[in-house]
Amino acid sequence: MIELEPHRDERGFFARSFCADEFAAHGLVDHWAQSNVSFNAKKGTLRGMHWQIAPHREVKLVRCTAGSIFDVIVDVRSDSPTLGQWVGVELSAENRRMFYIPEGFAHGFLSTADDTEVFYEMSHPHAPEAARGFRYDDPAVAIEWPGEVAVLSERDAGYAPLDLERIAERPA
Repeated sequence: MIELEPHRDERGFFARSFCADEFAAHGLVDHWAQSNVSFNAKKGTLRGMHWQIAPHREVKLVRCTAGSIFDVIVDVRSDSPTLGQWVGVELSAENRRMFYIPEGFAHGFLSTADDTEVFYEMSHPHAPEAARGFRYDDPAVAIEWPGEVAVLSERDAGYAPLDLERIAERPA
């Protein structure tokens, strides 16, 4: 998680959301190849679970700029002791937190408010041939979504469950 450090005065506050030098000093990606905005009109909109394989693996930096989301990552690194495990966090316009998502993690989110907007940076541009996904409700992963899924794309609904055995057998 990345927390803003606001400098407050009578106008409100100012905070840097990204500094290449600070990110590099912490061993984080310090450049972004693509920026995206996702607008979700209805509470209960689910997007995910998505990732890209090598050589297009990506780091993401995600922030909710309006409304709120439950943001989830799942470890899909074949050589990882936490393969198939997930972590979920609340991101909202109110808390202004950012979620740094390393390479090798599937990503998805559920909007928990109407009119939710998500802004995210990616270290590599989207490469359709490298795009992968799995079902958000895969019982083997057992993500505990905090609400009902009301809106889901045809693509996301059509994904198969995550095949952990197959992932564990392929090189990272």
